[in-house]
Amino acid sequence: MADYSLYCFVQSGNAYKAALMLRLTGRDWQPVWVDFFNGGTRTPQYRAINEMGEVPVLVDHGEGDLTLSQSGVILHHLADRTGRFGPQTGAEQREVLRWMLWDNHKLTSYIATYRFLRKFAGKEGAPETEFMKGRALAALKLFEGHMAGRDWVAADRPTIADISCCGYLFWPADFGADWHDYPGIAAWLDRIRTLDDWAPPEALLPSGPIA
Repeated sequence: MADYSLYCFVQSGNAYKAALMLRLTGRDWQPVWVDFFNGGTRTPQYRAINEMGEVPVLVDHGEGDLTLSQSGVILHHLADRTGRFGPQTGAEQREVLRWMLWDNHKLTSYIATYRFLRKFAGKEGAPETEFMKGRALAALKLFEGHMAGRDWVAADRPTIADISCCGYLFWPADFGADWHDYPGIAAWLDRIRTLDDWAPPEALLPSGPIA
């Protein structure tokens, strides 16, 4: 058995955050495919694993099958366990937390919802989709301003804040972004791609059952 199991599917940017952290820290892990689009997170069996009915879920077998949900909690746990990508001072801890909370509330939340409505729900142009598009574009504009002249989100090196914020940004076509319009974000994503053992979502996450 691998040291970690990650309940996930390839279209989930939140699952990608956890998978990328596992990859970058060299952990021994196995994906467990969740059939999200056919109600896999709504079954009683899955709700017994995660009452929130969401992906990802990480099971740390080395900690007595400790089961964690919410990507931010998972990233913090893995940073603590591996000693990698975590804050090193109190000031860094506050800044990392600040940007991870912003990401979960504004960047990931708006982009993931807009992407789902546009790409998967067939609601491009609908009022609710256009509302989420406006929120997503506003979040990208703010983030571009933050990344202009910076290498990393919250410190002078990559941290879990970077891994959190990049979760959905490797699918720009899915939410209609052109990174030429966001040079600070584009340069930052290129730096993430240069991290040792980086891999895109499609290389890490399953699109169907794992035999």
